[in-house]
Formats: sequence, C-alpha cells, structure tokens
Amino acid sequence: MRRVSYLQKLTESGVVAVVRANSKEEAITIIDAIVLGGINAIEITYTIENATDVIKEVSKNYKNTDVLIGAGTVLDGETARAAILAGAKFIVGPNFNKDVALICNRYQIPYTPGCMTINEMVEALEYGSDIVKLFPGGAFGPKFIKDVKGPLPHINIMPTGGVSLDNAHEWISMGSVAIGVGSDLTKHAKTKEYAKITEQARKYVEVVKKARSEK
Repeated sequence: MRRVSYLQKLTESGVVAVVRANSKEEAITIIDAIVLGGINAIEITYTIENATDVIKEVSKNYKNTDVLIGAGTVLDGETARAAILAGAKFIVGPNFNKDVALICNRYQIPYTPGCMTINEMVEALEYGSDIVKLFPGGAFGPKFIKDVKGPLPHINIMPTGGVSLDNAHEWISMGSVAIGVGSDLTKHAKTKEYAKITEQARKYVEVVKKARSEK
C-alpha cells in the first residue's frame, strides 16, 4: 500500500515546500537547502522549465531517504503520468481535474487538488483525494478550516497560498493536516542566500511541531 505510506510521510512532514525556480540547477539548490532545514515533503512545480527532469534527478538524489518528492501545478492527466513515471510520489494541482484523479488512482499516488468551495471539496473526495488543498488559502484564513470541518469532519485540508510563519501555527491549530509554503520559504533564492532558506525551513518545522503538541 505505497499510497498509504506516501500519505503518512506527507502528513508527518506537516510542511510541503512548494518550489518554483528559474532553472533546473536553481531548483535543485533550493531543494537541498530546504531538506537541510528539515522539511521532507517537496513539491516541484511544473512552472519550472524541464520540471519532469528535475523530478527525476531529485527523486534519484533522495531515493533512500525519508524525503518525499512530488509534483505541483499539474493540470492534466498527461502531466500527472509523466511526473509519476519520473518518480513523483504525490501530485498537487491548483484545481481539481478528473483525469488527474484517475491517473493518480491508477498508480496509487496521492492527489491533492486545489479547491475553494464545499462542492469542489466533496467532488475531490468522491474521486479519491485523501488531502484537499485549500487554494488560495490567503483568501479565506485559518478559521475557514474549522468551519469546513464542521459539516465535513473527516476531510483533510492543506492550505497553500498566503501561508507564512506568522500564521502557520493558527493554520495547524484550526485543523490543517499540513501547510503548503512557497515564496515565504524560498524568497531568499533571489539573492542566492540559500542558508537563509535552510533557516526558514527549520522555523516552519518548529512552528508546526509546536502547534501539533498544543492540540
């Protein structure tokens, strides 16, 4: 049941690092800095040129580790299949797509689609999504998680977009199974200050750990 194993690693990490970069080399350097900081779930987005090659190389680099490599900004089934064959262990999208859900189910890979409404979330659940991505999270705020889990107590939600160190604790305390973090984590890549990315990653890990211990 590799799907169960991947889901367990994803939720245990608590933080999914959303990586965007201008090149394959920059993406790999960013990922190495993030992993050094203790975040073990990496979402390599398809906004990166030759993203499939990045997924393949990074998956090979971290093959026998606890690091889980996934693909993000996946909009169609063809891209999902390419990412999975390259080594992606989870698939994330900004929206819900039935073809992507079917491909992920076929290969027993977790699919986390972006949803904004209850209807979208329920449809995603019906198509086998174990974790739903609230996107953009900043448009709703942490309390929205608690409100959704009133009628849908069984749903697992991961907010992405608008998540920062300032609100990460609240997102978790309100019931988020994990948080997706992008620019607030990787912003120092613009100035090539990769040590600061590592430090930022450590801070996120600590915040999530603390929030979970207080629940």
